[in-house]
Amino acid sequence: MNSLEANIRNTKSKGDVRSLRLNGNVPAIIYGGSEQNEKVSISKKILKSLLDKEGFLSSIITLNIDGKNQNVLPREITYNVISDEPTHIDFLRVIPGAKIRIEVPVQFINHETSPGLKRGGVLNIVRRKIELKCPSEKIPEAIVIDLDGIEIGESFKISSVTLEEGVTPTILGRDFVIATLAAPTVMKEPEKPAEAEAAEGEEAPADGKDAAPAADGDKKEGEEKKAPEEKK
Repeated sequence: MNSLEANIRNTKSKGDVRSLRLNGNVPAIIYGGSEQNEKVSISKKILKSLLDKEGFLSSIITLNIDGKNQNVLPREITYNVISDEPTHIDFLRVIPGAKIRIEVPVQFINHETSPGLKRGGVLNIVRRKIELKCPSEKIPEAIVIDLDGIEIGESFKISSVTLEEGVTPTILGRDFVIATLAAPTVMKEPEKPAEAEAAEGEEAPADGKDAAPAADGDKKEGEEKKAPEEKK
C-alpha cells in the first residue's frame, strides 16, 4: 500500500492556492463517510512518482495527515492543459465494510506459452478496465487473465474470471467479453515446392520474344505454293 504525507491547508482564495502550487504542492480534498470534507495538500514530486505507477486510481493510499493515518482512494485528478502537471486531486475516504465502485485494470500473462499467439494470432482486447462493486477492503489490484495454452478462436468473458466473495461487476445480466484471440488478418502463403518452380520455368516463352507470327504468303509446313491459273 502506498503512503503520502499530507498537510492541512487553510487556503481561502485563488491567490492562496496559486502560492501553494508555486511552492511545489498540489491541493487536494478528502470526502466521504460521516466526516466533513477535509482540505489538504501533498507534494507534487511525490504525487507524480505515484501517478507513473499502473493502477494508481484503483489503489488505496494511506495519507499521513499531521501524524494521523487515513486510508483513501484517488478518485479524480485535474491537470494543467498546457504543462500536463497535476493541479488538484480528490480522495475518497475508505470506510471499512462500505462498498464502492472502482475501475480495475486488466492484465494478461503468459503470452509466450499461448499456442495461438505463436501461430500469429492477435489478442483483441475489448476492455482494458472493468468496473467492479466491492468492499473497500477487497479491492483487487488487477483482473489477471492467463493466456497459457490458449488457441486461436478462444475468448475471455467475465464469467471466466474468479472474483472474491462480495466483488461483482457493475454490468449485470450479460456475460460480456473482455478479450478474444483472433486469427491473423494476413495469412502467409505456403512456399511453392521446388518441382513446381521448375515446371513453371519450362513453359513456352510469352509475348512472342522467341517466336514471330507467320507472315501472309509464307508457306506453311506441309503446303506447296499453287501456280496462278492462266486466263482463258
